[in-house]
Amino acid sequence: MQMKCSKKLSSYILCIVLIVAMALFTTGCNGKTGNETPSTAGMQESVSSEGGVLGEGSTQFAFTVVDQDGNETQFEIHTDKETVGDALLEVGLIAGDESEYGLYVKTVNGITADYDSDGVYWAFYVNDEYATSGVDSTPITEGESYSFKVE
Repeated sequence: MQMKCSKKLSSYILCIVLIVAMALFTTGCNGKTGNETPSTAGMQESVSSEGGVLGEGSTQFAFTVVDQDGNETQFEIHTDKETVGDALLEVGLIAGDESEYGLYVKTVNGITADYDSDGVYWAFYVNDEYATSGVDSTPITEGESYSFKVE
């Protein structure tokens, strides 16, 4: 009789241990890959909801953010960086994940649009035309305007 009770108790303890292990395993798998750019850390709120002048440097360009509701925020970016992506990362306007294809921008001006979770993404435009290159490989050209729009 004591053997049966001991086996039952062992089975219950084993079940509880397995349930706890599964719970810990699933909470540890939160989907983050750990390869986010350093500028992603702590970027929860908008850099500016009103736009304005950001950065310092001899080159300047116009930058517009269009959110999912169609609200536009315009910035004038000043920089000494050579690419649009580097300039926007420097002033904290964009963040995302690095990949073999370049920077996958998920957050612009504190607004996150992630296709994997939301079904929308940030589209990069040069002079109101869909860009043919990524933001991190697009050189800054004086007089051109750049924008990100949620699509």
